[in-house]
Amino acid sequence: MNLTKTLLSALLPAVVAVTTSCTIVPEPNPNQKRVLKAQWVNPYPPGTYAHFTAEPSYPKTYNVYKDLTAFGELDEDNTRVEIDLTLQRARIYNNKDIAMDYPIASGRKTFPTPPGNYRIVEKIQSEKQSNLYGTIYDAEGEVHKTDADITEDEVPEGGEFEGAAMPYWMRLSWKGLGMHQGRVPRYPASHGCVRMPSKVAYAVYEKLPLGTRVSIIR
Repeated sequence: MNLTKTLLSALLPAVVAVTTSCTIVPEPNPNQKRVLKAQWVNPYPPGTYAHFTAEPSYPKTYNVYKDLTAFGELDEDNTRVEIDLTLQRARIYNNKDIAMDYPIASGRKTFPTPPGNYRIVEKIQSEKQSNLYGTIYDAEGEVHKTDADITEDEVPEGGEFEGAAMPYWMRLSWKGLGMHQGRVPRYPASHGCVRMPSKVAYAVYEKLPLGTRVSIIR
């Protein structure tokens, strides 16, 4: 019995020392000159849509996400488009899978893009021009006014109005709403249409058939 007590007495200080050492807070390094900041690491696998949207630069980035398989298998039965006016992004779905996510520019405050559910009812690849907005030239062929509205701006005598080019035009309504290639400055900037950047316009135009469902949401 005395031997047992002796062993316990000898072990107890060691156990206490080990236990308490785990809770000791290390002293700051007095020689550390530079303040270290935590570095954020994207938790999702590179190349996935979750990784793309988790990046701090999303949604303002000009970058485009494209799932080659889902995009390549788009057809008239599985395709739909969602235009997010708040994010200024468009998402093309293959059923429930994201096939492409790209930046857009919708209508500015004075020409808001109307939310709603639409379908593509007309496609014109290169000949489409606006019959309302464009550039006015004077009789000498010099620019009289850019970003002109033919319903409000007068064409000088001998001058002419040239409607803005709208390549890869996809009409959503017969009231002038559509999607087309144009300047995409990462904020609402159009006269109501949904602009696509040139780097995706051709591919989007080729893949979206007539009748494709398009929802515009806030």
